Amino acid sequence: MQEIISIIKSYQQAVAEGKKTALATVVHVEGSSYRRPGARMLITEDAEITGSISGGCLEGDAFRKALHVILSDKAMLVTYDTADEDDAKFGMGLGCQGVIQVLIEPLQGERGKAIMDLLQKATASRQYASLVTFFSMSDKKAPQYGSCYLFTEKEETTGSLPVLSKDVIEEETRQVIAQRKSSFKKYEIGQQEIIVFTELIQPPVSLVVVGAGNDVIPVVKMAEMLGWQSTVLDGRPMYASRERFPMPTCQVFHSKAEQILDRVQMDARTVFVLMSHNYNYDLAVLKVLLNYPTTYIGVLGPHKKMKMMMDELAENGIELTDKQKEAIHGPVGLHIGAETAEEIAVSIIAEIQAMLTSTDTHPLKEKQDSIHRRADLVIESTSSTAI
Repeated sequence: MQEIISIIKSYQQAVAEGKKTALATVVHVEGSSYRRPGARMLITEDAEITGSISGGCLEGDAFRKALHVILSDKAMLVTYDTADEDDAKFGMGLGCQGVIQVLIEPLQGERGKAIMDLLQKATASRQYASLVTFFSMSDKKAPQYGSCYLFTEKEETTGSLPVLSKDVIEEETRQVIAQRKSSFKKYEIGQQEIIVFTELIQPPVSLVVVGAGNDVIPVVKMAEMLGWQSTVLDGRPMYASRERFPMPTCQVFHSKAEQILDRVQMDARTVFVLMSHNYNYDLAVLKVLLNYPTTYIGVLGPHKKMKMMMDELAENGIELTDKQKEAIHGPVGLHIGAETAEEIAVSIIAEIQAMLTSTDTHPLKEKQDSIHRRADLVIESTSSTAI
């Protein structure tokens, strides 16, 4: 999400300066790759780059291809084989053993505005959305229709479809949002084979930190780097100040424990970390949160503090359900030997990321299969030829 937001800003600046641009998007991967489908990079005609499509090895060649796209005003699909020995000789082999399909689209005129409008509307609100992109791998000289349609969970639509009916596409966009997983489908339309990449766009993580002490600052800074939206709440006005948390996407509020949800919009991507260092304040907030379907509540402090909280809740007749117990992570964070505030911040952010992606944390060297789920990249053939 942060990458898309940065690309939109760079595009707007380029337009204001009269620069021509192109958008490179990873639309499919076979095998391994550094970035997954949906990774994007904006390229200006004077070599300014925003975002990335790899670990750095493909960007140079993609820039050269983008210049051709800008000049011809015609989209291009480029295939990179990171296992190919010839590519490796030219410095393009990552050793990833994967084949990466990159669609490069010109952003000039109305077509460029239409593509950026899709991205803007995909990030304008805290909604899940499906972004639809058409491309052809079988005939690269055929029209590469590119990004053309957006469907949100509130069933708002933007764009138009060059081929296939709305009914066919919107059935797929609904499934992608419901299943929280992007899809790839192949259609035979006349003599042309079209791949439809229906990409799940998720709202950014909303991180709510209760407490505004010095150890909260690195947590918010790391969240900012990840493109998360942060809210810091504290009952002490001298701590809850913009001067202490100047990060652009961070909101800071002075709030009583019982009123914190007056400042927060809760949804499935909202997570909480209680780190006020005030036992009574954290407990009061925890009592409030237990009245809502919260997916993650991290509690800073030792096991003893967590046990005291659980005992006090029980004494007050508050019985936690299994789902509530699963949501509470106390002590917060992964066990990585953290000591400093910055190390503890890494531990907290890593645990939240693992929870959001339903990932069982352990060293990658112990993982026997691929790092990413390759089943999610399978292109499913269909019998539909609806126009």
